[in-house]
Amino acid sequence: MSESLNGRRAWGWGLASVDSGGRTLDAWYPDPRIGEAPDPQSHPNPGFGPLVHEEPDARGVRRVPVFTICDLDSPILDAADGYLRLHLLSLRLAEPNTLNLDGIFERLTTVVWTDRGPFAVEDFPLRRRQVIEAESRSGIAAPGVTVLSVDKFPRMVDYVVPEGVRIGDADRIRLGAYLSPGTTVMHAGFVNFNAGTLGVSMVEGRISQGVVVGNGSDIGGGSSIMGTLSGGGRLRNSIGERSLLGANAGIGISLGDDCVVEAGLYVTAGTKITIHDKARIEAGRPLQVVKGAELSGRDNILFLRNSVTGAIEARHRKLGIALNASLHSNN
Repeated sequence: MSESLNGRRAWGWGLASVDSGGRTLDAWYPDPRIGEAPDPQSHPNPGFGPLVHEEPDARGVRRVPVFTICDLDSPILDAADGYLRLHLLSLRLAEPNTLNLDGIFERLTTVVWTDRGPFAVEDFPLRRRQVIEAESRSGIAAPGVTVLSVDKFPRMVDYVVPEGVRIGDADRIRLGAYLSPGTTVMHAGFVNFNAGTLGVSMVEGRISQGVVVGNGSDIGGGSSIMGTLSGGGRLRNSIGERSLLGANAGIGISLGDDCVVEAGLYVTAGTKITIHDKARIEAGRPLQVVKGAELSGRDNILFLRNSVTGAIEARHRKLGIALNASLHSNN
């Protein structure tokens, strides 16, 4: 976990895919470590065996061992450095927002991700034909290349499969996602890199970059949490423990513990919210109206829209939600 980041350095032997132009398309680190790196001579290449291809294959890609060392507090230097940090997150060696990820978009290459591995974008039509021709000559009954996505980030499960989680649709979990044991991500759920769950959670909505969700919380179907890549600037929104973000709801603020946002309601930092106060009502005094930012991160709040007046209200809620334990026993 984050307390393991003693030296603020990490290292590891990886297997990198390098295209004909010398660009690193991806890198796989099966056993990265936190701390000061040893001399590569004293900690030799673990041996990737037949996975290593010093000569380009039909994709025009070489697969070569790389020894990577990174300073976790400094911006990312190159693609291999970026992939090492993404592995640290998905392997649960570092929690979201504990690593410097500045420069990751500039350092990672946009890749054609396929069931035959990564391809460079520029010559993909030619290379795909070469792969199909090579497979035909090898006697493969149904040669072909299936494109999974064109993106800078691959699917997490092609590199890391964390224990104790369930994932309905692997295409919707990027490498660099952090999923704690007991997390269930349903088919419509999405978890970006540098984001995830810090305990047992149900994820049916979207967890954006930089967002963390606390233990016992439920992200309802179609719901959305505004992250640093979706208009939130550098603000880090989060959800505490035992909280519920209702179906098709959304937040641009943080939720504390034991909170609920009713289905279909979107609360942002600028949303005008009426604080439901029984004492003020009984005394005939006007209710207080605040912006959503003033309630960000506070505990025990129910956010709802008054079906009579249309006003968005915040009401005190004593207890949080309880997840179905049997759904999260992901052994």
